Amino acid sequence: MRDKIWLSSPHMGGNELKYVNEAFDANWVAPLGPNVDGFEKDLESFLNTDIKVAVLSAGTAALHLALIECGTQHGDEVICQSMTFSASANPIAYCGATPIFIDSEKDTWNMCPVALEEAIEDRVSKGKKPKAIIVVHLYGMPAKMDEITAIAEKYEIPVIEDAAEALGSTYKGKSCGTFGRFGILSFNGNKIITTSGGGALVCHSQEDKDKAVFLSTQARDNAPHYQHSHIGYNYRMSNIVAGIGRGQMEVLTDRVEARRKMHDFYVEIFKEIDGVEVFSEPASDYFSNHWLSAIVINSEITGKTREDLRLTFIEDNIESRPLWKPMHLQPVFADAPYYGKNIAEKLFDDGLCLPSGSNLSDDDRIRIKNVINKFFSK
Repeated sequence: MRDKIWLSSPHMGGNELKYVNEAFDANWVAPLGPNVDGFEKDLESFLNTDIKVAVLSAGTAALHLALIECGTQHGDEVICQSMTFSASANPIAYCGATPIFIDSEKDTWNMCPVALEEAIEDRVSKGKKPKAIIVVHLYGMPAKMDEITAIAEKYEIPVIEDAAEALGSTYKGKSCGTFGRFGILSFNGNKIITTSGGGALVCHSQEDKDKAVFLSTQARDNAPHYQHSHIGYNYRMSNIVAGIGRGQMEVLTDRVEARRKMHDFYVEIFKEIDGVEVFSEPASDYFSNHWLSAIVINSEITGKTREDLRLTFIEDNIESRPLWKPMHLQPVFADAPYYGKNIAEKLFDDGLCLPSGSNLSDDDRIRIKNVINKFFSK
């Protein structure tokens, strides 16, 4: 069998071991230390705005802490984009709250501002003003942040940006993850940079960061003995993992460039194939890292489906994946309210994520192109 071409595999830069070895040499292996501080400063510098970053064990942990800091409690409601990975919605359940799911819009595939305002007005009329709005920058594509933040400000509801897939993406020149009260980053193994596992909470004040660090280290009070006045969590990133992150930050710009080139590669292939649309920025205000390149196949024009292409890729040992199944269609959230039409459902039915890794070779691209051209020429 031919070597596997992965959808998005880890890509080391080479200097990660330097930082990890420094941690071992100094015996800094706990969830604090020079790499933790350095990784946070590296991220703050890259995001290029007056923010504070707390690095944590996962992006999911960061989202959970963001909801806690927004005051989310049992019985509350939180608005969440429906087309996303389950990690965007699960922390709502951790808090004992109910997710209110919102449809996508066609331009960015992200939260529809029209459906968002409809949902807020309806929930408020029922006496349940949402505690927060979780908007996702899907596959690295910035959401319509001007419209979304304007609605959030109108109803005085904090925004939490799930930028887990969008490190390196910008909207109107401003980094994704820095628009809301909180932002979420992920360094999972398949992300644009990785620490094997890990995430970060982006804050706009030292106070919010300090609270996140306090909660993420078991909420231990300042006392000579172990005393706790709040429920805490074991969510802080270790100094070893942060060392991997520091090495990855050195190549982040290169990784973004490589992912964007993969997007351009697919644009070039599909420009001659009717009935296939490559997921691209709708206007110059949007700059996507194109963490994953994706297409939508119009089966009425092509006579083929995204599942047909996915199975054809498998025959050549190439990984591809359907778009995220919308949360309002997931069995675990079957009873959650949903606002919108069927944009997210249609995208899921017709959309496919294509191999997008920054470490794909020219030979890999030739294999991918040959499969696509053969598939659509039948």
